[in-house]
Amino acid sequence: MDTSEFWTIIEAARSAVGADKRFDEALVDELATRTQDDILRYQERFDEVHDAMYRWNVWAAAYLVGGGCSDDSFTDFRAGLIALGRDWYEKAAACPDSLAEHPAVIAAVEVQRDDALFYEEVNYAASEAFERVTGGGKDFYEAWDEYRASRDSTERDADGMGEDFDFDDPHEMRRRLPRLAALCLRDTP
Repeated sequence: MDTSEFWTIIEAARSAVGADKRFDEALVDELATRTQDDILRYQERFDEVHDAMYRWNVWAAAYLVGGGCSDDSFTDFRAGLIALGRDWYEKAAACPDSLAEHPAVIAAVEVQRDDALFYEEVNYAASEAFERVTGGGKDFYEAWDEYRASRDSTERDADGMGEDFDFDDPHEMRRRLPRLAALCLRDTP
């Protein structure tokens, strides 16, 4: 599955969202119309775009939006960025500070909610769709391990994360993410 097809799946799920259907449910429904191999290829692409956001500056954005951000929460934040669709994902990849313009972030800050863009369920869409397609007859994680073993896999290098910095230093956060810091750090000097 190429990157364009991956984003087509994401956009199809986004357009199926409604008052009675969340994005993660729509994504599972969309993936469940595909073959087992397609679901595994989707997961491969998901991991690729998810891992591409494993950077300090994106983590700092998550830290500001969430009022803190553990490693597990950062996994959910990156899934949430994917759920926003290709345009917002690419904006955030190019400039994490651009998330200060996203309506969900603005709304969450206004009501002092710290869960904007953190979307754990998106991480499990492929496994849920796979289970639906196989009727539970084949374990997704076993199939995923077999699939990954058959592919060339490169591990992410920690140096690819960019420069590490102190997320608890409001001056540093304002310097690196000025718009998000202005939005999220209103009460700190």
